[in-house]
Amino acid sequence: MVNVVWLILIVGGLVVSALHHSMLPVTQAIVTGSEKAVEVAFGFIGIMALWLGMAKIAEESGLMRAFSRLLAPLVSRLFPGIPKDHPAMGSMLMNMAANILGMGGAATPFGLKAMEELQELNPQKDVASANMITFLAINTASINLIPATVIALRVAAGSRNPTEIVGPTIFATSVACVVAIVAERLFRHWNDKQSL
Repeated sequence: MVNVVWLILIVGGLVVSALHHSMLPVTQAIVTGSEKAVEVAFGFIGIMALWLGMAKIAEESGLMRAFSRLLAPLVSRLFPGIPKDHPAMGSMLMNMAANILGMGGAATPFGLKAMEELQELNPQKDVASANMITFLAINTASINLIPATVIALRVAAGSRNPTEIVGPTIFATSVACVVAIVAERLFRHWNDKQSL
């Protein structure tokens, strides 16, 4: 559906510019935009390589494991039905630690593994369990202390202070995470009442 919307916008813009005999500015904008896109992409590759390297160092040095141990008491309260020694708990903790530290690429494999392990605990295999839904909500609206991707994009775009986004990002992602957890609990409570 989104592809159709984009197609309509592009074709519509070209038709309107042709009807108004102003194809030259459109052509110039296409060329300029393409050049800027390539420039930003190459700048982004360099800074993302740096952040991914930092993520690998954090993972290999044990920083993510130490951070996940800090999260363990909170996570055990959010997921009371999962035994503390179950592999799902470890995968969820590593996923959350990676997301919080701004290492989304490193978080994805842990998130997929956590979902597989949560599925093993799920009594209804064709329906997502409450723990799976809670984990998905937290994973989607994760608190982010280091917005590496946004910083990289700002560097590539020539920002004078690319890290000024850190404070607002921490605030916004914290609010989003709390709202996601509260909404998930409210919907779960409402759903439990409906099923009675």
